[in-house]
Amino acid sequence: MPGPLSHIRVLDLSRIMAGPWSGQILADLGADVIKIERAGEGDDTRRWGPPFLKDKDGKPTKESGYYLSVNRGKRSVALDLKSEEGRAAVRALAARSDIVLENFKAGTLERMGLGYEALRQVNPRLIYCSITGFGLTGPMKDDAAYDFMIQAMGGLMSVTGAPDDTPGGGPQKVGVPIVDIMTGMYATIGVLAALANREKTGKGDHIDLAMLDVSVAMLANQAMNYLVSGTPPVRRGNRHPNIQPQNVYPVADGHIVLAVGNDGQFRKFAEVIGMPELADNPDFATNPGRVENLPALEAILLEALAKNGVDHWVAAFARAGVPSGPINTVDRVFEEPQVQHRKMLRDIPHPLSGDLKQVVSPLNFRNAPLSFDKAPPLLGEHTDDVLRALGLETTA
Repeated sequence: MPGPLSHIRVLDLSRIMAGPWSGQILADLGADVIKIERAGEGDDTRRWGPPFLKDKDGKPTKESGYYLSVNRGKRSVALDLKSEEGRAAVRALAARSDIVLENFKAGTLERMGLGYEALRQVNPRLIYCSITGFGLTGPMKDDAAYDFMIQAMGGLMSVTGAPDDTPGGGPQKVGVPIVDIMTGMYATIGVLAALANREKTGKGDHIDLAMLDVSVAMLANQAMNYLVSGTPPVRRGNRHPNIQPQNVYPVADGHIVLAVGNDGQFRKFAEVIGMPELADNPDFATNPGRVENLPALEAILLEALAKNGVDHWVAAFARAGVPSGPINTVDRVFEEPQVQHRKMLRDIPHPLSGDLKQVVSPLNFRNAPLSFDKAPPLLGEHTDDVLRALGLETTA
């Protein structure tokens, strides 16, 4: 059974992470996603390695792990957009597409005759999503951006990392390109909302999506804490600013994460560690009290948790319904029974390596199940087929 977007075609003019992440989500949902790449060069991320995929003989290919993480399910068409033939191919594809994703610098595609105003002339129903670092308006609209700098500018690094006065303290970025990924998520939400609106109005739309805007939106409770209190939030390491106890705690043979979310869970937690009286202590009985008296509480918890190891505590807290877990390395993530049960790691056929392991979409549809049978494409793998279907020469 085809995916829920099997009737949709996406023209993906984007590269690197944010736009391609959206394109991969749409491809997983069944859309026909045609990825336009620079002839002879391809997406920048093809060269972002090592590591590179090994072929059937164990030799490295030109397919980087980074590129492979974000381009599953697409068709690759290699074009020279500086040529009229290449631009004509894009216009022909836009005429037959529902969605365009692009992340060129503001004004670049307009100068090529491939901006929204130009393409909506050939397809008034087109949904065109422009992803940039700073948006299509404003004093920084012409500036380039990468995830790392946006994490800094947008405030995320000011609340990520250990406090300045502790060992290893200072600003830290998130360990994955989180702004790129969330920008791709917002892009997907935006184009799907525009699709739904098109069903009502018959008209397409132009979405202006900025990474900096996304980063600001992601401040979430930290932003609201500041707006309510007037006090800028600071780095607290792994401690939650509003709910306690939530932190990484050392135990006899390693560390665990505790995420006690309410007073009822804290009572169960206190019983598990053999100190039920903590839940009746006026300093710790309520969440506001635990936040205000955290140093005293943590001193008690550190001593209690040191008596047993990771497996003991994780199992005991699970039985009691107290959220906790081990800190898995990436290899151990894929050994988790729950992750294996959910089939988050799949083998997909690949022309160079035979099989390619992929972390797949977390979406599960009962009536339109997703399929994962198309590996990230080789550069220009589908150029001839796609251009022939358009009645165009294959030298574009």
